[in-house]
Amino acid sequence: MSTGRVNPNQRLEDQGIKGLGQVYYNLMDPALVEAALKRDEGTLGNGGAFLVSTGEHTGRSPKDKFVVRTPSVEDSIWWENNKPMTPDAFDRLHADMLTHMKGGEYFVQDLFGGADPEHRLDVRMVTELAWHSLFIRHLLRRPEREELDTFTPEFTIINCPSFKADPEKHGCRSGTVIALNFDKKLILIGGTEYAGENKKSVFTLLNYILPGKGVMAMHCSANHAINNPVDTAVFFGLSGTGKTTLSADPDRVLIGDDEHGWSEKGTFNFEGGCYAKTIDLSADAEPEIFATTTKFATVIENMVFDEDTKELDFHDDSLTANMRCAYPLDYISNASETALGGHPKNIIMLTCDAFGVLPPIARLTPAQAMYHFLSGFTSKVAGTEKGVTEPEPTFSTCFGAPFMPRRPEAYGNLLREKIANHGATCWLVNTGWTGGAYGTGSRMPIKATRALLHAALEGSLNDATFRKDQNFGFQVPVTVPGVDAELLDPRATWEDKDAYDAQAAKLVQMFSDNFAQYVPFIDDDVKAAAIG
Repeated sequence: MSTGRVNPNQRLEDQGIKGLGQVYYNLMDPALVEAALKRDEGTLGNGGAFLVSTGEHTGRSPKDKFVVRTPSVEDSIWWENNKPMTPDAFDRLHADMLTHMKGGEYFVQDLFGGADPEHRLDVRMVTELAWHSLFIRHLLRRPEREELDTFTPEFTIINCPSFKADPEKHGCRSGTVIALNFDKKLILIGGTEYAGENKKSVFTLLNYILPGKGVMAMHCSANHAINNPVDTAVFFGLSGTGKTTLSADPDRVLIGDDEHGWSEKGTFNFEGGCYAKTIDLSADAEPEIFATTTKFATVIENMVFDEDTKELDFHDDSLTANMRCAYPLDYISNASETALGGHPKNIIMLTCDAFGVLPPIARLTPAQAMYHFLSGFTSKVAGTEKGVTEPEPTFSTCFGAPFMPRRPEAYGNLLREKIANHGATCWLVNTGWTGGAYGTGSRMPIKATRALLHAALEGSLNDATFRKDQNFGFQVPVTVPGVDAELLDPRATWEDKDAYDAQAAKLVQMFSDNFAQYVPFIDDDVKAAAIG
């Protein structure tokens, strides 16, 4: 049996998915909340938010993610970063998952990945959990209701948390599996309830497909000036660097907070919503995001709450520090209605340097931008993970290595080409430590970061006097109105200058050691820009 609106020629049976019980096609938010409550998948929170725990998995499982190794993708996948699965193993996994699903209730959403109709991906999400269907309705882009009558999925994702893979039979690592088959246009997810696997699977698909069309796929947030989409800025950055916070500027229009494309026409959001971290979220610092946590159908994932009042505890990380909320973009008042922008005028690369070496802002040449893009540097600090007793460097190429199916240079070269063609100005912004490393120095003042970004985005920073950084060779402003000049020179903020020099030399060597893997694949100007 099936209910809901769907292309009559594109039911699951037409895709060979047969023998299921009740199938619900393209239910809207109220019906999905009702279904999730009826199935005891979670709890209704204040304002109608849906509160859920994902059990064992409270984050992604990158070690359980595989790409099926077929001749069509053999030469284009970055196999050092993407674990291979044989076609036969995938076929066994697929058959066993379909057998497991027989007789069960399933929820189908037909959605778009990408706001630009020319480059969007038509995706069908089949989920065992009703709240996963709600989640993906927020995170991807929804067709108009009448478009569902002719919707034909290009890729299908099946997510069945109750299915446990057999490593020996299915060629995987554990009972959890995320397997991408580009030939069969199919992704299988089993053994995890963490909803982020759904959206990141689509991101991985777009990261493979779009560069083949000359479109840059970016793990970044983006915004543009009010009434001026041509003045667009993108913010690359790993977790904890301020990607969401700094792009959510009330004086600019939010295009999106996580995943975007850069085509021949400009910038476009992949998503229709946001998946924001809620650890230590406050109404004062992030009023718009905070407000979504009590709005109808917002998915609240892995947060501790009072059983009686349903009040959320934004500081209790006993379930996970990776607590999140998922909501549609229109819950943010300054969000773009079209999710489209112009060619980026400014490109911001965010890093959280816990070593206290990098300046709060630096201007990059295109070659230096490619170097820092390929490096994807930030740092962990003591206490964030068991065994971390001093700052540890984290290098995640392209600011999103787990989602990059192609070799990093494919994205780096495309970025450099687009910077050259459209004249974007590139900046490296450090939101980490100053006056010493973590434990000695202090966190970069957010007021100063915002002032520097404002100067960069409105253009006045280009008129500043710059000095060449002795460690990395990029240009650092000497003075900026409203910012303490000493803050602009990291060495000057350290009491022990020799200690700074030693720390800087250590970080430079870390960058060099990490970048050695890319040297055989890059041009001489990027090699020259590597350090100093």
